[in-house]
Amino acid sequence: MALRRMVIEIGMGTDIRGADYTKAAIRALRDALWHNSLSIGAAVGQPVDAMQVEILIGVPKPDQVNKAEVLAILPHGTGFVTVVEGGLEIPNDEGTSTTVIANCCAIVRLDI
Repeated sequence: MALRRMVIEIGMGTDIRGADYTKAAIRALRDALWHNSLSIGAAVGQPVDAMQVEILIGVPKPDQVNKAEVLAILPHGTGFVTVVEGGLEIPNDEGTSTTVIANCCAIVRLDI
């Protein structure tokens, strides 16, 4: 058997005033996952925790994302997080705060 890509879920998350990259990344993953109910595992005779999820996060400052916190919200299966440069950072007019936008792609694989 081999791992096969079954689903790609895409999301976006923000932290409006706190410039918290982890918070924006978690919201992006939730946006990707919480709009779906995956029944693909059952359709191929596998339990929901058999899913292997690759989480790709794009933010302007990748080193500021706590990967363990992002991975902790994964409701089923196992996974890993990769953070790359992307997303967007928008400073306010006063230059005292920024809005962070994170993009997320969750790739679900099953061993079939």
